[in-house]
Amino acid sequence: MRPLPPAPRPRPGEDRTTDLIRWAAFSCVLVPVVLLGYGASLAGAAGTALGLAAVTAVCRVLLRRSERCAARLLADEPAPGAHHRGRHQRAGTGPRRGGRHSGGNSPVG
Repeated sequence: MRPLPPAPRPRPGEDRTTDLIRWAAFSCVLVPVVLLGYGASLAGAAGTALGLAAVTAVCRVLLRRSERCAARLLADEPAPGAHHRGRHQRAGTGPRRGGRHSGGNSPVG
């Protein structure tokens, strides 16, 4: 008998996000139950549940979007050995370094 292959492990970011969404969904159920236990009206508890569910759904969408953007940025990164200087990251001490200063501490007049 062959042993079963290990289950595929989710990426670390997905695991944390999934756990966060699960806890949020749990709170969408727990909070209205607690409110009912403390004597809140059924309509108030239902409204609270709907509000929490809406906030949870929006947060889930935003978390997934940020994960996709982060993955895209990581995929677009240059190789670790590549060196690139942007327009404002010039090296050296040439006459153009430093911007508009014409020299010294004399006022421009």
